[in-house]
Amino acid sequence: MSQSPSFIEEEMLWQQGYRLVAGIDEVGRGPLAGPVVAAAVILSPESRLSWLHQVRDSKRLAPRKREFLSSCIQREALAVGVGVVPPETIDACGIVAATRLAMRLAVEKLAQSPDFLLIDWITMPELDIPQRSITRGDNLSRSIAAASIVAKVHRDRLMMEYDSLYSGYGFARNKGYPTIEHLAKLRRLGCCPIHRASFAPVREVRERNG
Repeated sequence: MSQSPSFIEEEMLWQQGYRLVAGIDEVGRGPLAGPVVAAAVILSPESRLSWLHQVRDSKRLAPRKREFLSSCIQREALAVGVGVVPPETIDACGIVAATRLAMRLAVEKLAQSPDFLLIDWITMPELDIPQRSITRGDNLSRSIAAASIVAKVHRDRLMMEYDSLYSGYGFARNKGYPTIEHLAKLRRLGCCPIHRASFAPVREVRERNG
């Protein structure tokens, strides 16, 4: 049975006077292709929304449930921001820096400036906003879990679009992750423009093909 995230972290901050607490999470650190995407979500301290109890780490939800919850979050959260960093930037600065950049972009796109950030795993010293990094935060904080859902749905939709542009790799199914199918197609077809050239399997194919 999957763990249900709660508002425990948020409630401690709300009680300290931080009213706009943003949960931040990313998706797409591990794939060989496509962008890294982050989302920031601010939920209201007075939230009594019927769907909130269904919010989980996006990886624990079926695609249809993720789509439903993402729509609810986009419609009823106080603010939602999404940041997208493309493969060429990932290759230029590395995946950790690219992830931080996606998170910063997500925060900057929030319609309301957050008072505090709850971040899954990563720290963001470049942002002058009080913050806390939480290991496995998408399993503990409802705001972070909500952000994980928004980021996952956004990235999956992008990979569906890329599947029609670069057919043959199965991006609609594998979302750019190094599945057996994807690795086989990468070796057979070579790289496409959204592959991450700095990631070892892609780099090996590029070197082999000259």
